[in-house]
Amino acid sequence: MTRKSLNVTDAVYDYLLSVSLKEPEILRQCREETARLPLARMQIAPEQGQFFQFLIQSLQVKTAIEVGVFTGYSSLAIALALPADGTLIACDHDPEVTRLAQQYWEAAGVSDRIELRLGPALQTLDDLLAKGQTEQFDFAFIDADKPEYIDYYERLLRLVRRGGVIAIDNVLWYGQPADPGCHDQDTEAIRRFNTYLFKDSRVRTSLIPMADGITLALKK
Repeated sequence: MTRKSLNVTDAVYDYLLSVSLKEPEILRQCREETARLPLARMQIAPEQGQFFQFLIQSLQVKTAIEVGVFTGYSSLAIALALPADGTLIACDHDPEVTRLAQQYWEAAGVSDRIELRLGPALQTLDDLLAKGQTEQFDFAFIDADKPEYIDYYERLLRLVRRGGVIAIDNVLWYGQPADPGCHDQDTEAIRRFNTYLFKDSRVRTSLIPMADGITLALKK
């Protein structure tokens, strides 16, 4: 038995999907359309979407926030797992790409569960705090500008209730944070964030080597 996390080769990954992924047709369509776009790599992997759905239903999430929408795959996965009276606040700055997201939300019949907030996400989060939404959310997902990860996290930690979970994507960032020769802005930002979160006694964390790395932070 190896003590390391599994090295997922293409063959192992295909097998993983074949025995675990139960992706709704509408999510598959969104994923495949997104794959044809120039920035397709910004979308989460399908097993991540299914994992979030597992978390949301296990935690009985009713209120969620997402920072970074893109074409809406993750938003759609989250919304499909919410109860009928659940709510997701989806934050993004791009009105063009989020039009595609809205089309899929509508087609899936969950647009009434998703509130799209266009504009700088930090401003949206500050507005929620100013309106007294502290500790009113069960779940949050960060998948946006890497240099602002700590700022997103700090605001979301105030917005999420005790026992709530914040999920953060790209914490392994193609393996570059482990390479001492990589010093680009995004890699350095991920390094700072990972160290920051590791030292944060306000949360219990687990870094999962799924896709490009996901950290879960449980608010104590």
